[in-house]
Amino acid sequence: MKKLLTVTLFTGLLTSLRIISGLVIAKVVAVYTGPTGIVMLGQVQSLFNALNGFVASPVGSGLVRYTAENHALGYYSCAPWWKASLKWVLLLLAVAIPFGCLFSKVLASYVFGDAKYFWLVVVTSLALPFSVANTLIASVLNGQHQYRRFIYLGIFSLVIATFFMVLVVINFHLYGAMIAAALFISVSGLAMLIGSIGQPWMRLDYWFGNTSLVHMRGIGAYVVMAVASALTFPLALLIVRKMLISQVGWEQTGYWQAVWRISEVYLGVITIALSTYFLPKLSSLDGSDLIVSEIKKTAKIIMPIVLFLAIMVYFSRDLAISLVFTEDFRPARDLFSIQLVGDVFKILSWLYAYPMVSRGAVKWFISTEVFFSFSFTVFAYFFIRKFGVNGANMAYAFNYLMYLFFVYLNVKRFSR
Repeated sequence: MKKLLTVTLFTGLLTSLRIISGLVIAKVVAVYTGPTGIVMLGQVQSLFNALNGFVASPVGSGLVRYTAENHALGYYSCAPWWKASLKWVLLLLAVAIPFGCLFSKVLASYVFGDAKYFWLVVVTSLALPFSVANTLIASVLNGQHQYRRFIYLGIFSLVIATFFMVLVVINFHLYGAMIAAALFISVSGLAMLIGSIGQPWMRLDYWFGNTSLVHMRGIGAYVVMAVASALTFPLALLIVRKMLISQVGWEQTGYWQAVWRISEVYLGVITIALSTYFLPKLSSLDGSDLIVSEIKKTAKIIMPIVLFLAIMVYFSRDLAISLVFTEDFRPARDLFSIQLVGDVFKILSWLYAYPMVSRGAVKWFISTEVFFSFSFTVFAYFFIRKFGVNGANMAYAFNYLMYLFFVYLNVKRFSR
C-alpha cells in the first residue's frame, strides 16, 4: 500500500496539471463558444474516443499486462508482445483511417447533425497514429513501473497539447475548439514520441519482426475487449446527448455536459493512479483470493479520497462553475448532486471490475460493456422524459449502482 500512496502522489502531480489543463481549456471554450460549444466539444471527444479506442486497443491494457509480467526478464522477453501489439495497431489503422475518410459525411451527420463537418472526421482519422503513440509509450512505461519518467513525459506532453488547444480555440472559436479536441491526444502523442527518442526499449528489433500466433492471440483478446469498450460507452454518450438535445435543447444539454466535464477532470486523480498502479499490480497476482484481497486494500485507500473529492466538488460547485465556465452556466449547479453519487459508484465498481482486464476475461468484459452501456441509454430515455436534464444523471448513477452489484457478486468468477 505504501507503493500505491507513492504512485498516487507522483500521479497527483500529473493529475493536478491535467486538472489545471482541463479547467483552462473548458474556460476558454466556454468563453468563446458558450453552452453549444461545450456540447459540440463533448461530441467530438466521444467520436475521437471511439476511433482512438479502436486503433489503440492493442497497446493499452494488454501491453501493460504483458510488459509488467515480463520486464524483469529483460526487453527480449517483452519484445514478442510488443511486436504483436504493433502488428495489431497497423492492421486496425489500415481499417480505421480509410473508414473514417470514406464515411466522413455519414459520421458527421450522425454525430454533429450536419454533414458539413465531414472534414473534422477526416482530421480525426488522419491523426490517429500519433494518438496511438501516446497510449503505446504510456503503457510501456507503466508496465515497466517507470513512474517518474511516465510523469515527466506526461507533464511535457500535456503542456504542449494544452498550449496548442488554447491557441487554436482563441483564434478559431467553435471550429478551433472542435479541431483542438480532435487533435489534443495526437499532439500529446507526438510530444511523448519526441521525448522517448533514445530510450533503450525503442530499438526497432524489439518492435518489428516475426510474431507467434500465441502472442497475437494474447494481444488479440485485449483488442476485442478494448474495441467493445470503445464502441459501447462512447456511443451510449453520443446517444444520450442526442436525447437531451431533442428533449431539453442545446442549452440544457450544455449544462449537463459542463457537469460531466468537471466529473471527468476531478476523477482523473483516481483513474490515473489506478491505471498506473492497480492494473500492473493485479496482473502480477495469481489467484482470485489474492486479487480480491488487493481490491479491498486498495478500496480502503481510494474510496475515502473519492468521497472527499466528491464532497469538495459539491460544496465548491458555484466556484467551479465560475472558474471553469461562465455565469451562463450557473443553472448547472442543480445537476451536481446525483452526478457525484454516480461518480462514487463508478470508481468503486471499477475497482471490482479491473480483474476482467488484468486476467483477460474477454467474455465477461464484453458482455458487461455491451449490457450496461445499453441499459444506460434505456434508463436515460425514460428518466429524461420523466425528470428532464437531471434524468441523464439519474440514469448514470442508477446504472453504475447496478454495475457495482454485478461485479461485486461475480469478481471471484472472472478473477480465476
